[in-house]
Amino acid sequence: MEKEITEFGVKVKGYESNAANLESSQKTVDEIVSEFGRIDVLVNNAGITRDTLLMRMTEEQWDMVIDVNLKSVFNLTKAAQRTMLKQRSGSIINMSSVVGVSGNAGQTNYSASKAGIIGFTKSIARELGPRNIRCNAIAQGFIETEMTEAIPEEARKEWAEKIPLKRAGTTVDVANLVVFLGSDMSTYISGQVINVCGAMLT
Repeated sequence: MEKEITEFGVKVKGYESNAANLESSQKTVDEIVSEFGRIDVLVNNAGITRDTLLMRMTEEQWDMVIDVNLKSVFNLTKAAQRTMLKQRSGSIINMSSVVGVSGNAGQTNYSASKAGIIGFTKSIARELGPRNIRCNAIAQGFIETEMTEAIPEEARKEWAEKIPLKRAGTTVDVANLVVFLGSDMSTYISGQVINVCGAMLT
């Protein structure tokens, strides 16, 4: 799927890929480099939930969340790093969560995957920093997405009331930080975990 955005003078192309699979991730990155010549920003944003108490959690529910949420970060970062190393530049932005910092009952698989992303981010920032490649994580709080639509409205309102800013975050709130971290405005910021949570976690 390819579309020319003439109003902004840029080309946009979509790729279908399985981020939880290393071979698929590498193939996609190779196609992008072949088409565009370089990769300046990588946003690792694949995520699912399979929430339940640990005593009820199946091995499949554990593995699925770890594969999609955490292994995908390994897969795409590994696939993209060669290009970024050659360029001696790049910004990697990993989507974590406040529950990766604080934990949450009924989300051991999700919390573990998001905590793993934080450790991965800090390690990659040290490993690739000498080649001018930055890596940061965004710890999202309660953000209104398709994933949170499954939560009953009354529960969402109750959750929002506990947030100091008294509202859920929006995808735009998160996207604004992604733009900043991917731009030249943040060239000396790396290895950081930045909370976007309305002071829910301080």
